[in-house]
Amino acid sequence: MSDRPDEVGGVVDANEPVRVRGFGAGLVVLGVIGLLAAFTLTVDKFRLLEDPTYTPSCNLNPVLSCGSVMVTEQASAFGFPNPLLGLIGFSVVVTIGVVLATGTRLPHGIMVGLAVGAAAGLAFVHWLAFQSLYRIDALCPWCMVVWAVTIPIAVWSVLVALRLRGSHRLVEGLWSVRYLIVLFWYLVILVLILVRFWDYWSTQL
Repeated sequence: MSDRPDEVGGVVDANEPVRVRGFGAGLVVLGVIGLLAAFTLTVDKFRLLEDPTYTPSCNLNPVLSCGSVMVTEQASAFGFPNPLLGLIGFSVVVTIGVVLATGTRLPHGIMVGLAVGAAAGLAFVHWLAFQSLYRIDALCPWCMVVWAVTIPIAVWSVLVALRLRGSHRLVEGLWSVRYLIVLFWYLVILVLILVRFWDYWSTQL
C-alpha cells in the first residue's frame, strides 16, 4: 500500500490509530499537570495580592521560592498574572488531547494551530527561565513544572504538524528520537540551573 499523509500526523499504516490515541493521551497527561501547576500559581498569586505577607507553600529556600518570582514584573509580562495564560493554554491542550485519545482525526488547521501555540508557549517559558536564572535569581518550583510539560508538548506537536506535510526522512528521524530530544532539553536546563546556583547548592552539600 502506498504511503499518504494522515490527518493527524504522518503516514497511514496499521498502527496509526494507536499512535493517534497515544499522542492524545500524552497531551492529556501533560496538559493536566500543567493545568494543575497553573491553577496553583493563580491561587497563590491572588492570595499574595490580598495579603502581601502571605507565604506560598512552594517557598522552599532562597533559590526555590515562588514568592520571590511572583512579585516581579516578569510574573505579569502582559499586564496580568502569567498563570492565567497557562489556564487557557493547557485547557486547550487537554481538550485536543481528549479528542485525539478517542481516535478522532482533527483537521490539519487545528493541529498546526496547536503546534504554533505550543511553540509560542515554549518561547515564552524559555524567556521566563532566562529571567528567573539571570535577572530574578530565584526559581519557582511550580513554574518549573510548567516548563517541564511545555517542552514535550511543543516538541511533539511541532513534529506532528511537520509530519502532516507527508513523510520526510529528517522529520521521521526526529520523531523516532522524540523522547531523547526532550531528555536532552531537560539536561541542558538542569545544567544551567546547577551552574547558576552552584554557590548555593555547594553550601548545602
